Amino acid sequence: MKSFDALLGASVERHGHLCAGQVIGVRMAMLGCRLVGIDDPTAPHLRKKLMVYVEIDRCATDAIESVTGCRMGRRSLKFRDFGINAATFVNLDTRVAYRIVSTESAREMAKEYAPGESTVHRQQLEGYKRMPDALLFDVQRVGVSLPEWEMPGPPRRHAVCDRCGQMVRDGREIVSGGETLCRPCAGESYFYPVDGPEGDACGDPPKEMHA
Repeated sequence: MKSFDALLGASVERHGHLCAGQVIGVRMAMLGCRLVGIDDPTAPHLRKKLMVYVEIDRCATDAIESVTGCRMGRRSLKFRDFGINAATFVNLDTRVAYRIVSTESAREMAKEYAPGESTVHRQQLEGYKRMPDALLFDVQRVGVSLPEWEMPGPPRRHAVCDRCGQMVRDGREIVSGGETLCRPCAGESYFYPVDGPEGDACGDPPKEMHA
């Protein structure tokens, strides 16, 4: 694997700016790859051996993507919206997996590792570079359930929504009351119609919109 500085530089170029989240993400990815036994996840012969689950849509996730080469379009990067600055790294060959969480205590300890910096931003930026992994992260070996339709490659499963006719791939359909439904038709939509009759099958307005 490349050096921390090289990986951070590449991540910053991709992300657009240098921030503490980039430092955390790069270090988290380097540690995760090391723990699951993948030295260079971007090497052609290793590219399909790593899967990463990220739990937050913040700066660190861009850094993890940059370091590992995992992509949502390749189905090797999975997003679970937990709002936690954490990621789980899975070796798909061995199924060894580790979940790494950024510690909240590191925020306060950062100044101890960057005493020459006068602002909190700079203390965290430089402190996170120097802090030992054991203080910056909580690490736990875990098991990850990997159904066949979660794996990289072409879709293993297709279903057609009984209400709107939309094709649903990769086991994301919901069966309710004898119907096979896409998630919008099952009431799990993030959008709602604004120019059609209220209550269209896909995208009913959220209940709070009626308040």
